[in-house]
Amino acid sequence: MTDEVPSGHLAVRALRAAGIEHLFTLSGGHLFPLYEGARDEGVALVDTRHEQTAGFAAEGLAKLTRRPQVAALTAGPGVTNAMSALASAQSNGSPLVVLGGRAPQATWGRGSLQELDHVAFTEPLCNRAATAQAPGAVAGEVGATLTAAATSPRGPAFLDIPMDVIFTPTSNESIAPWHPPARHPPDDATIAVAAEALAAADRPVVIAGTDVWFAGAEESLQALVETLRAPVAMNGQGRGCVPADHELAISRARGAALKGADLVCVVGAPLDFRLGFGDFGGTPVVHVADHPDEVARHVDLAAGVGGDLAAVLETLTEAAGGPTGERAEARAAWARELADAEGATRAEDRALLESDAVPIHPARVGGELARQLDRDAVLIGDGGDVVSFAGRHIDSHRPGRWLDPGPFGCLGTGTGYGLAARLAHPEAQSALLLGDGAAGFSLMDVDTLVRHDLALPIVVANNGAWALEKHPMRQVYDGWHAAADLRQDTAYDAIVAALGGAGETVTRPDRLAPALERAFAAQVPYLVNVQTDPEAAYPRRAALM
Repeated sequence: MTDEVPSGHLAVRALRAAGIEHLFTLSGGHLFPLYEGARDEGVALVDTRHEQTAGFAAEGLAKLTRRPQVAALTAGPGVTNAMSALASAQSNGSPLVVLGGRAPQATWGRGSLQELDHVAFTEPLCNRAATAQAPGAVAGEVGATLTAAATSPRGPAFLDIPMDVIFTPTSNESIAPWHPPARHPPDDATIAVAAEALAAADRPVVIAGTDVWFAGAEESLQALVETLRAPVAMNGQGRGCVPADHELAISRARGAALKGADLVCVVGAPLDFRLGFGDFGGTPVVHVADHPDEVARHVDLAAGVGGDLAAVLETLTEAAGGPTGERAEARAAWARELADAEGATRAEDRALLESDAVPIHPARVGGELARQLDRDAVLIGDGGDVVSFAGRHIDSHRPGRWLDPGPFGCLGTGTGYGLAARLAHPEAQSALLLGDGAAGFSLMDVDTLVRHDLALPIVVANNGAWALEKHPMRQVYDGWHAAADLRQDTAYDAIVAALGGAGETVTRPDRLAPALERAFAAQVPYLVNVQTDPEAAYPRRAALM
């Protein structure tokens, strides 16, 4: 080793010490020493066509691996183009790290190329936002940024490095391995209150969310519901933490469960609009979060517990124990009631999932896609109504294999998430389901998939509309709508073919299965452009305000 290397090289060495294997980027002169460091440290550069895709790819990989992942973006517009990824990561609790270029310190304030104080506007979104001020401080600042992203409550973290710092040589030192921060210890007193409430319930239901996956608590969750004999519904990346075909898992009967329960236990999910802000008609609520700061304050809780979810769930299981006597009978009857409701709703749904109607119903797209997916497939959804249909009709059997934009609802995540899925699980199926509106945000980055030799089946449900807005607007304004129409005859498959992939358009439901089979068998990104019924609207019930 030489005595000195550019500080940017040591930044990458610090990433490698944390197990980072991929650096998502779009080329910029402010970042050249990072690229040199990636070459020498064995970190793969994955260059995209838009910085938002680099940000979403890093966030998607963080979701899939449960560890911080990194996008390196050039100064000024490179960073501003990734603001939506930072905001989504904050909302999702994803440990996304963004390393930014920065105009030189020596000329700061004189109008250097892309001079902008990124810290001022990234700080509100990030667990930590800082500037590396000196070459010898760069590696340590990278380590601190990784730690901030991974510290509960998890979220994005940002570090920029001025151009005259990142290029300046500094001592060529080895970097100690980085270790994730310890999780927040749970409070035994609050667990005891929650356990007492659970033990006293005759009709409990458990709702599990994304943080169960991030905490590695899926086995602890399953042990809890099996001990309690409590039905469980899952959202976000909580999907699959208990397999969809487990006897206590429900998805279609969640509404019936929330109406009929005498206790709702929400684990690893915020009490946000997706759960009616925690208002279950007066039913007591136990909220279990991965940090005390994440326990809901806007709800009068029966109990609130914050801490390491695996430890909380294990202690809660032991303290609450299993039901006996009449309570055991009551819970068994409750589980049967919901299982019957689940089965009845699935039977009702079958008509849509197998519909031969033309235009094609969007539920039929999800139903046909589900028949193509292995149990361990990664499914990425990016869109409005079509992803809602898919979330309802496509089951998850393994944890960490469902990716959607999350509660922030930012479209454009899909191609980046698909890129991440192919890198994280090259041995497994991955598939990307897009609305035609969402396709407009990131389809150009199919070029990235092609250049990096990553095949991916892509399905576009093309109804020629922003359906998530069009149908509600019609209801509000007595049939009138505006700014909600697209062109249904847009050949999204031709766009992918022009970028080096392949694809086809499907207008009849009997053509769906063969087209999907070709997409999964293809050695390039393959887009199936499905013309769906523009009048089919997802029946929404979530309270948005």
